[in-house]
Amino acid sequence: MRNLQAEMARYGVKNKDLSSLLSCTDKTIKNKLDGETEFTVGEALSVRDSFFPGLRISYLFAEASSDE
Repeated sequence: MRNLQAEMARYGVKNKDLSSLLSCTDKTIKNKLDGETEFTVGEALSVRDSFFPGLRISYLFAEASSDE
């Protein structure tokens, strides 16, 4: 979730903002950002629409390439 984390930093969006939007704990958001669990499609759309409306889902939620 490097792109999502980079855009969060750029836009000033904090983990607590995501947890509030998605009605989950900070730990759940950390797990999702760390790739331990996945964002659902609905969650991804909510995050994009609420905080990053000009960005593509495929960019925000791209997985790291295998050579990284």
